[in-house]
Amino acid sequence: MSRLLYRLGRAAAVRPWRFIVVWLALVAAMAGLAGVAGGALHDNYTLAGTGSQQATDLLQDRFPALSGADARVVVHAKSGTVDQPKLAAASGELRKLPHVSEVDPPQVGKGGATALVTVRYSVPVTDLTPKETLDLLRSATKNLDAAGYQVEFGGQVPENVTAPGGVAEAVGIVAALVILLLAFGSVVAAGLPLIVALAGLGVGVSGITLLAAFTDVATTAPTLATMVGLGVGIDYALFVLTRHREGLAQGLDVPESVGRAIATAGLSVLFAGFTVLLALCGLVLSRIPVFMTMGFTTGLVVAATVLSAVTLLPAVLGLAGRRVLRRRDRAAGATIHVESPRVRRWAGHVGRHPWPWLLAAGVLMLTLAAPALGMRTWPSDASSEPTSNTVRQAYDLVAEGFGEGANGPLIVAVDLTKTDQSVLPGLRERLASTDGVTAVSPPQLSPDRDAAVIMVTPEYGPQDERVTGLVDRIRAHALPGGTEITGLTAVYVDLSRMLSDRLWPVIGAVVATSFIMLMIVFRSLLAPLKAAVMNLLSIGAAYGVLTAVFQWGWGAGLLGLPHSVPVSSFILLLMFAVLFGVSMDYEVFLLSRVREEWLLHGDARGSVTGGLAATGRVITSAALIMVAVFLGFAADPGLVIKQMGVGLAVAVALDATLVRLVLVPATMSLLGKANWWLPRPLARILPDIDLHGGTQAVTAEREPEPSRA
Repeated sequence: MSRLLYRLGRAAAVRPWRFIVVWLALVAAMAGLAGVAGGALHDNYTLAGTGSQQATDLLQDRFPALSGADARVVVHAKSGTVDQPKLAAASGELRKLPHVSEVDPPQVGKGGATALVTVRYSVPVTDLTPKETLDLLRSATKNLDAAGYQVEFGGQVPENVTAPGGVAEAVGIVAALVILLLAFGSVVAAGLPLIVALAGLGVGVSGITLLAAFTDVATTAPTLATMVGLGVGIDYALFVLTRHREGLAQGLDVPESVGRAIATAGLSVLFAGFTVLLALCGLVLSRIPVFMTMGFTTGLVVAATVLSAVTLLPAVLGLAGRRVLRRRDRAAGATIHVESPRVRRWAGHVGRHPWPWLLAAGVLMLTLAAPALGMRTWPSDASSEPTSNTVRQAYDLVAEGFGEGANGPLIVAVDLTKTDQSVLPGLRERLASTDGVTAVSPPQLSPDRDAAVIMVTPEYGPQDERVTGLVDRIRAHALPGGTEITGLTAVYVDLSRMLSDRLWPVIGAVVATSFIMLMIVFRSLLAPLKAAVMNLLSIGAAYGVLTAVFQWGWGAGLLGLPHSVPVSSFILLLMFAVLFGVSMDYEVFLLSRVREEWLLHGDARGSVTGGLAATGRVITSAALIMVAVFLGFAADPGLVIKQMGVGLAVAVALDATLVRLVLVPATMSLLGKANWWLPRPLARILPDIDLHGGTQAVTAEREPEPSRA
């Protein structure tokens, strides 16, 4: 593989425009296809096998008017009460809107100052254009607004309106450019990783749009894929570029240096990217469509950035020549220091005193992870939005006028082909007497009288910890056969439980596959085991910080949140898959260099010191870029992306400092030669992958081609 990559890299450096033109054509073609044949994004939250999904399926079959999306128009009189004729006129205008199947009679809250009008659509929210639909709702209620009433909007449609994107990406790109410029001292060297990463990102995001034409793709998938793809894309290009600069420092001509960089660092990029893909594939085990598409789409972008790093990057490096070096280094031919003397001294110090540093770093990581023991995961709702948002204001007005539970009513769906209609009065009485229920509506029969629904208003809001017990009590004691419960709160209960149940299989699969891959690459048992343990430590610490920042509220205000919120149910699975893959990136680059030193000198402790000294500066720069990119996404208005940004930034920062600079040198110094122990039976059957010595074998194949200075 390294021989093939050497030839590819050298050929791209010698004939750069051929590769650049191909990439320009690929980016343009993918963008054009996405614009012409791309599909729309759709969230698919099907929870197969759950009670809420059974009830939803029954509604779709027997109550079409209740099975689509909904919007809530909340009208509040700043003084006095809401005028009923004006409400009726607005309801008439709402009935005329596209896809509206029914408008419920207005409900008036206590005191008459607040009224609630529920608008029901004949299609799911994923079939609507939320921003356009919200604008139509505003147009239909403009007379109420003109009359001086406060009109706010809640429900599925308004809550699906996303704020314009682009700010987070711009923040991350600018920060990455500044870090690269400081690290390399050359505008050309700073710009190349960004150009290559953006090319891969463009192809990958266009691929997501094309994929959406054939299957459901979650609305947050492109943002998540961009966040991860931008970070790893810049990092992959950075690792190759650094190895190329080392080659130039050793006196190699440009094509030879590029060829060797692709054969070594490029091969590491391939395996690092493959590790990320393996981790993302673990999301398939969640068996929840929205998570599966997030894994596929993010993997698509990662694969595109890997391809750009090993094909486009060598071409632009060949075109740039020696301009990737500082001007004074090019002019004077000065020695380029690729090693970090400070990191070498530090690694040597930790290697000589491993136990104190191992214990200190381990205790600190476990302390940071401790809050995760009390983590509560729950999907976000409108109460987590800023107070300036219309859905948050609608939530507060409903809570004030009708009670917290009115923001998350439960829908009891009764299949009258399995249960006699005579049970409905008794069912309503049992529901009304259930602890935690404030109101129960009369049963409503379907058009064919083969099903019924009963609306239940809880005492608690959708995010209250007590709603789980309420849903369990209703299911255990109130429901006859052929009856199930759905609605926002019931779906939240089922989703949280399903994600908790699927977390451990995903963790097991991701850790096991990553361990096997690293064992094959590095021909060792203990090195991959150490890597897995270290990654789990950094992920646990990130979970703990997330709990403190969001659930305890230590950083909620700084992040634009009105109050403390639970950690989103989506975070545990998503963050684990992404973080394990990203952390393994650094492990592959570091261990490949340490093993290279070990094979050259056979000095167990010295190889760790030398590997860290050679990679310390580039891994630190890469980590800083990752942290900057992820923190940029912490400004995203979506709570899931915001929490992902914070969690990923914390984990990468810990991984590049405590893990790489303390735990790794300490443990590897203690293990010594055992780091590279592999039982002979395994050694005979495992493939031998040359991750670091390929250039020695291919140098003899150099063709006498002119260098490009």
